[in-house]
Amino acid sequence: MAASNYSLKVNRQLLDPNFESYRLSLDPLPMYNIELDSAVAEIKLRDNQYTLDHMRAFGMYNYLHIDPWYEDSVYYVDQKDRVLNLTVTLDTALGKPREVFRMPSDLSCYENRLCASMSFPSSTWLALSDGTGKLYLLRTSKRGESAHTQWEIFFNQDIGEPFIIINSLSYVNSDIHSVEVLLLRIDKDESNVKGSGFSVTIEWLRVTNTSRQDQEKKYEISRRCVLQGKSVPHYAAIEPKGEGLMIASEKPFKLIEVDGKPVEDSVDKPMEVEEKTDPIYYWQQTAEDITITVRLPEGATKQAIKFKLSTDKLCVGLCEYAPLIDGQLYSLVDTEVSTWTMKDEKSLEITLQKKEEGPMWPELVMGDRRGQFVLDQAQAAIIHEQLTHLTSEDLNADPEKDKPACNAQELEDCDIFPEDGSSLTRIDGTSLKATHVVNLGSHQYLFTVDVNPEEMPSFCLRHDVDALLWQPHANDPNNMWEHTATFNALGYVQASKRDKKFSTCAPNYSYAALCECLRRVFIYRQPSPVATVLYNRKQGRQVGQVAKQQVASLDSNDAVLGFRATNERLFVLTSKNLFVIKVNN
Repeated sequence: MAASNYSLKVNRQLLDPNFESYRLSLDPLPMYNIELDSAVAEIKLRDNQYTLDHMRAFGMYNYLHIDPWYEDSVYYVDQKDRVLNLTVTLDTALGKPREVFRMPSDLSCYENRLCASMSFPSSTWLALSDGTGKLYLLRTSKRGESAHTQWEIFFNQDIGEPFIIINSLSYVNSDIHSVEVLLLRIDKDESNVKGSGFSVTIEWLRVTNTSRQDQEKKYEISRRCVLQGKSVPHYAAIEPKGEGLMIASEKPFKLIEVDGKPVEDSVDKPMEVEEKTDPIYYWQQTAEDITITVRLPEGATKQAIKFKLSTDKLCVGLCEYAPLIDGQLYSLVDTEVSTWTMKDEKSLEITLQKKEEGPMWPELVMGDRRGQFVLDQAQAAIIHEQLTHLTSEDLNADPEKDKPACNAQELEDCDIFPEDGSSLTRIDGTSLKATHVVNLGSHQYLFTVDVNPEEMPSFCLRHDVDALLWQPHANDPNNMWEHTATFNALGYVQASKRDKKFSTCAPNYSYAALCECLRRVFIYRQPSPVATVLYNRKQGRQVGQVAKQQVASLDSNDAVLGFRATNERLFVLTSKNLFVIKVNN
């Protein structure tokens, strides 16, 4: 089954068209510096790791890991092969990071190792990689309750070539505990003669408790799927209970292996959208209503038509046939005024009255590509007239004219998007087929953040100049990706930071933050009410809210290796220091 095309629906109530800019605030930010007893276990890129994918996956790796289950708790691995934890309860009484686990083997003798990585699948489990190709699953008990609980290894296996962990999930199904892990590799690919000579591999493992109740617990790999692509994914996460996988990447991934067996017909058939067919229906719209014309088979009668309409859903079909239109409408309609009629026994004409007059719908039914939008000639003439002044057939000889021609050379670098078209794909966990594909187009990926540990990680995309945060909902096919927050102008701001290395946001959306490779951290707060009366000098209107920008400078000349945010604090990791910045009280 080929994948269908879907789209991300923006919640316009979360957009602020009147946003002007961030105001620089000189309010001091409390900053605390913790000197590390041992340097962070940073792994430099080798001479044979020279591609852009190596830089994205390993060169820009975030060495600081935040525990989404326990607030203000971060972890990292040092050069003594120790997993160290810092949990903040009181900023003015910060202690040294404490050791919670030590790698069982000496890692200094491995030449081809990668950076150690970890992921927290639950409040009591940890997935850990030492960078040599070994995967550990540890039971940590409840990490926030006791600082002296010993972490116990329940699974330890050499998986193959070195990898990093990008996501994990723990769940119990029919009284059987399973942990699912996503591993990322970049392998030499001799068949990729036209590209970089490397391929990107995502390995999807399911580790299950295979012991009985009266036996000692034993965990083994129960399923192993390998997906291959040509670019490092921006985002990859497992759905609850392993029911699916979501991947956002510049180029599609394809399934090549399941449980050690090659998947036939997967080499030349990547996960793509289904081929175009003749439209089943045509639709037009005005600011007030929508007109739909549905083609009917020969001999169709009025009595055979099935029509069901609610404020947000439409279902049209014929008896004993699959529905011709069935799904969620882009926006709400007035059911009392909407009508349908049959014309010449060949077509069905439906008129839907919009609840909100004015906004034009980009699509009729969410994710349905079986219809075709037809632009009315009168509408086309109006749009053409409105856009005429923006284009010109000749170069502008006089730049002082009132209406100069648009010149692409005047665009700033941060306004230019890459030509590669990114996509977001949802893969079913049972059939291992793509069920949903979203063309991200120019929506540049910005960062990933854990908002709620019970749900999949959220991802942030650039939409025009803003940055929009999207929360996946695997159990809701009609609203699989929800727009939950907007960071005004952050898309433009972060693109203008040439030395930017990491970006993130608070789980409660109160602020977003960027950090450069060295020293500087930028904090962008959401607009908040002002206590004094302010007026816009140009427009003369009163300003009720102001969005603040703050800048913090680190007392270190070392490169930033890790960057994480909580609702109250920012954690910045360098090779020898861990900085804690108090952002909110």
